[in-house]
Amino acid sequence: MPKNKAVNRYALSLASLALGAGLTLGYAPFSQWYLVPLLLLGFFALLSGPGRAFPFLTGLSFGLGWFGAGVSWVHVSIADFGGLPLLGSLSLMLLLCLYLALYPALASWLLVRFIKLPYWPMAIPLIWYVTEWLRGWMLTGFPWLSLGYSQLHGPLGGWLPIVGETGVSLLLVLMASGVMLLLRQRHWLSAALLVVVPMISGVVLDGHSWTKATGKHADVVMVQGNIKQELRWVPEQDGPTMRKYLEMTAPYWDADLIIWPEAAIPRLEPLVPEYLGELDEIAAENGTGLITGIVNYNFETRQAFNQLIGVGSLHGEKQGHYRYMHTNRYAKHHLLPIGEFIPLEDWLRGLAPIFDLPMSSFSRGNFEQNNLIANDYRLAPAICFEIAFPEQMRANLHPYTDFILTVSNDAWFGRSHGPHQHLEIAQVRAKEFGIPVLRATNNGITAVIDANGQIIAKVPQFEDAVLRAEVPTYRGDTPFGAYGDLWIVLLSLAGFGLALWLPRTDWI
Repeated sequence: MPKNKAVNRYALSLASLALGAGLTLGYAPFSQWYLVPLLLLGFFALLSGPGRAFPFLTGLSFGLGWFGAGVSWVHVSIADFGGLPLLGSLSLMLLLCLYLALYPALASWLLVRFIKLPYWPMAIPLIWYVTEWLRGWMLTGFPWLSLGYSQLHGPLGGWLPIVGETGVSLLLVLMASGVMLLLRQRHWLSAALLVVVPMISGVVLDGHSWTKATGKHADVVMVQGNIKQELRWVPEQDGPTMRKYLEMTAPYWDADLIIWPEAAIPRLEPLVPEYLGELDEIAAENGTGLITGIVNYNFETRQAFNQLIGVGSLHGEKQGHYRYMHTNRYAKHHLLPIGEFIPLEDWLRGLAPIFDLPMSSFSRGNFEQNNLIANDYRLAPAICFEIAFPEQMRANLHPYTDFILTVSNDAWFGRSHGPHQHLEIAQVRAKEFGIPVLRATNNGITAVIDANGQIIAKVPQFEDAVLRAEVPTYRGDTPFGAYGDLWIVLLSLAGFGLALWLPRTDWI
């Protein structure tokens, strides 16, 4: 390889890496939404210039920067709880980021290899959609840091109830590639219009309420126990943890709805019938419903499930309804690789402590499950990163659903930007579907989000805290809630078809 060509390849990789890393500033807690379209513009300019000779490398470098900086918080859990030396944890983090970077690399290669440059804006939405869908499906999927999340607080946020986060992502890559081409041809006005029109229309759309408040409010209490991660599965701490949650809840039994976070009860469900019976009785006597996270283990089938269960009042009656394996429960469907299931378990289990973490061999619940019921309120649940899967949420939302409920334990990620990104994802789900989201966590960020994706109330991280708020209920549907990705897929297919067909005509 000629020396100058090698130098150009290194310079190209570094430039693409820097552009991808800059995307992190577009997401929470930084929320500089305007940087994302600018950085994408730079990426497509690079890909259409020197990057055309090395499209896969250019996309891979961009993705490595994007995920290397954006999900750097994963290293906190690997380093602090994975039991690996620093070199091992860094290597594992690098492998994860390289894997995630394969998807923008594939998108870049497909775009350059099969689409003529003038038609990139027509083709990139479908290509991006397919590669991002693959990222959200392989190994149960990890669709974190999808581009559209960065636009929650920007003008394009008004499109979220129409086309969803995925549609906003496609709009971003279409705009960036289109502006790049128009600027190359010095079509300044057309480039400006391609930016201004979607943004102004997004602002206009943001003023419309797709769902309507019913006038009914729920008095909601969420308990943030702030249990240190290193103590959560220590058997001697089970009793103190369960007592702590009861004591923190005691002043709030008059609420309509009480929520404890993921695995708030650290002992297996079949082993705590007395505790759950007491919880069921107290909640029912006070006319409230309580939802808590707990792990269920079937000793006959040896299957474990990460679950949410409801106890106390079911429909307002002062009588409990809990019994083991009652139907008012939800089992997590999207399991986190390594944390909740081990890919290639027979090979990896035992190689290192991170592949043998407590509670790392769960079974999956169904994709569609019944809403949880508590004191006559119906909640569509999502445990931990399941909130990042809009199609799963859409499949479990019904005309009678009052709230989306998401519970989590972000103690794995310390004081990183991971929990802030997680909260932002929940905010986008609320705006997409026009329904409030209740987010209960072990150590933050516990929050109530309104139907427009704005935070009504929250409590600080890393504190023992109880959040109480009056939360309105809504009815109706957003266009995205009604149709999902249907329209963006059809439009993307049409654009891709045109991009393939037009070069065979005289329309050039």
